[in-house]
Amino acid sequence: MRPVPSYFRAGLALLGLVAVLALPGHAQAQDIDAREAQQASEAATGPDMVLWESLATLAEAALADSATDSAILLDLRAQLVEKRAAFLAVQDASRERVAALRRQIEALGPPPEEGETDPPEIAERRTALNEQLSRVAAPGITADEAFRRADGLIRTIDRVLRERDADALMTLWPSPVNPANWLAGVDAVFSSGFTVYGEALGNWRDPAVRVEFRSNLPVMIGAIMLALLLLMRGRRFAEQVTQRLQEGAQSRRGQQAMALLTSLSQIIVPLAGVFLLVLALEVTGLLGETGSATVSAFVVAGMYYLTARWLGGQIFTRAELAYSPLRLPRERRREGRFMASLTGLFLGLYALANAFIEPDVQTDAANAVISFPLLVLAGVVLFRIGQLLLLHARQSVQQAAEAEEPAQASFFDRLVGVLGRIAMVLGIGAPVLAGIGYVQAAEALLFPAIESLGLMGLLVLLQRLVGDIYAAITGGGEEATEALIPALIGFGLALLSLPVFLLIWGVRTSELLEIWQVVREGFVIGETRISPTNLLSFLIIFAIGYTVTRIIQGALGSTVLPKTSLDRGGQKAVVSGTGYVGIFLAAVIAFSTAGIDLSALALVAGALSVGIGFGLQNVVSNFISGIILLVERPIAEGDWIEVGGTMGIVRSISVRSTVIETFDRTDVIVPNADLISGTVTNWTHHNNTGRLIVKVGVAYTSDTREVERILREVAEAQPIVALNPPPSVVFLDFGADALEFEVRCILRDVNFIMKVRSDMNHEIARRFREAGIEIPFAQRDIWLRNPEALRGEAPATPAPANPAPVASTAPRRPVQPDDPLSDAARPDLDDLSAGPADGGDTDR
Repeated sequence: MRPVPSYFRAGLALLGLVAVLALPGHAQAQDIDAREAQQASEAATGPDMVLWESLATLAEAALADSATDSAILLDLRAQLVEKRAAFLAVQDASRERVAALRRQIEALGPPPEEGETDPPEIAERRTALNEQLSRVAAPGITADEAFRRADGLIRTIDRVLRERDADALMTLWPSPVNPANWLAGVDAVFSSGFTVYGEALGNWRDPAVRVEFRSNLPVMIGAIMLALLLLMRGRRFAEQVTQRLQEGAQSRRGQQAMALLTSLSQIIVPLAGVFLLVLALEVTGLLGETGSATVSAFVVAGMYYLTARWLGGQIFTRAELAYSPLRLPRERRREGRFMASLTGLFLGLYALANAFIEPDVQTDAANAVISFPLLVLAGVVLFRIGQLLLLHARQSVQQAAEAEEPAQASFFDRLVGVLGRIAMVLGIGAPVLAGIGYVQAAEALLFPAIESLGLMGLLVLLQRLVGDIYAAITGGGEEATEALIPALIGFGLALLSLPVFLLIWGVRTSELLEIWQVVREGFVIGETRISPTNLLSFLIIFAIGYTVTRIIQGALGSTVLPKTSLDRGGQKAVVSGTGYVGIFLAAVIAFSTAGIDLSALALVAGALSVGIGFGLQNVVSNFISGIILLVERPIAEGDWIEVGGTMGIVRSISVRSTVIETFDRTDVIVPNADLISGTVTNWTHHNNTGRLIVKVGVAYTSDTREVERILREVAEAQPIVALNPPPSVVFLDFGADALEFEVRCILRDVNFIMKVRSDMNHEIARRFREAGIEIPFAQRDIWLRNPEALRGEAPATPAPANPAPVASTAPRRPVQPDDPLSDAARPDLDDLSAGPADGGDTDR
């Protein structure tokens, strides 16, 4: 059997998305009410098992006979699908009534143990409910068995039809290259032409047809003239308007979307002209069955050609535009537009040939000879388009290399390169298969490949349209088109296009509806059936609850809480707690509204809780610690804390961790468990006051009372230092190098402690310099035990047992560990350290 024609697949592809998302029974609105009424009646009284048994037996007999026509199997399959839906409705209704009766029985209490009896009223009621439960459960059990039988028969029919399609694709026809078969093709063309001519001539001989023809002649002439005007002038005008909008699209936001939407007139206006031509031919009354089918195919052929021409103009743009999908030279883009138009032309001719020749009544040799030229021409065009796509991918890598960027193409460029190679292989392989005789396999590969490339190009344009609309709404620039939301919408469009791709590649609508039926039925967990309807209800209710929660959080954080006496940390804790409670309530309400019984998941959750508890104990510990932090609030956002050697400002507190911004402007993420179990220093917990201690050392010759007075005046002069309690100056100790003092004062805002310390140090240095008070530094005496060893000489006399230290008279300076003695200074040290044996003066 010849596969479904390409134009018919295209029509299904255009409606595939709607068909998959809609209910199977929505194809005929007038039958919906009757079918639903029948299913409701069967759900209440149980299915008609006698009728079902006869239908199932007939389907099994048809499957047992290998000669059964595929059309009969498809009709039986449609009836089985209706019965299966009715059985599913009976199961759902029975399940609800059985659950209600079981709850009633459980309300009577546990059944009596052996040797015990219920009170007479309870025993009588328990018996009545058990009998009612048996009666109510019977239709559900019967429907479950019938449902499984119908489902098995449907799957068997689908398998048989797929096997027949596969066998048809691998059927070897007479080779169209063989000249002996050419006569069959020519004879088929002429016989079809004579058929159309004979039908028109027979109708013309009817006087009533001639009268109708004369009366409709003005309508025909007007329709033809208007059609020619739309075809010749309308398309050119639409192309000029679109080109002007495209050239100005880079200067105005939203102009790309306007240009793309306006360019659709390039399809609509000429297609209206094609419709008028078909209308003019139809109203003549001269067309027969074959002629009407051929004329109607003109509409499909025109749609193919005009759509391919429009798509080629959008993908292979005329002007140098920044948003062009393919980066190709001008001459290659012009060639791409021409090749795209040829693909639409060949697809249209293929649709016309299927309507004019009637392949079902022709021989295999005739069908092979007629299809072969179109397959060869379409293969050449597809091969050339593949080369253009591959050229784009290579130029993308080359441009990245010239721009001194990593020569790694984007996902889109890599995908275009892969598609180009596949198109080149199919462009060569399909005509070769057709030349051998596998014409049906060649048709099933070549024409769907062309349609798939067209659909991918359409997805690219839709992605560009979404990005431009998003940029116009948000007021962003070119970078807004690459934002997350347009990317997610584009991904959703790609997912929604999958059923259309399946239809293009020969998947039957019934098979897609079968997949949708399985998805609609969902899956059962315990006694709860979860279907897409439940999931959709859950997502909608949860999204509403989540949105309301965020609105309440925003109102609390910006309007209500700032007017209370709570500090900023407390306000944040209230807002966070409201968010967690709101999200939890939204989830619970969503589960309840969707009818998902969480008790059915209790056993599974209990089994997983042990493993999850061990694996996520740190996460749970941090979560509980985060709740404690939000409730007790030992720290709050904006606090200056020190934990584990990290000091900084708390920026955010979540249920798992806390972010601390250090004074180096780096973010340190600390697990909440460390803040609860460890030692935390909070400098600004209750208030911002804090103590500052400044240590100062003065020379031993300084007047200590004068030093105390100066230090107190310096501290009291700082504006941020509190005067109650007043600053204090403490004479701590007699140090090794200085008299040690400390200035202790309370700051009203400890966040400025470093600035106050620096200002006080500057002021102390100035005041001490004016008062002649010296701030000493460390002093050290150097003594060399064996100076002659440094000169490489033997000691003249034995060194004394307890040599006296040698004091240096050189200016003293702090000893620097990284300041080695130079060779020039070494003789002076040797002189200073010379002992009595060398004539040195030990008193020095």
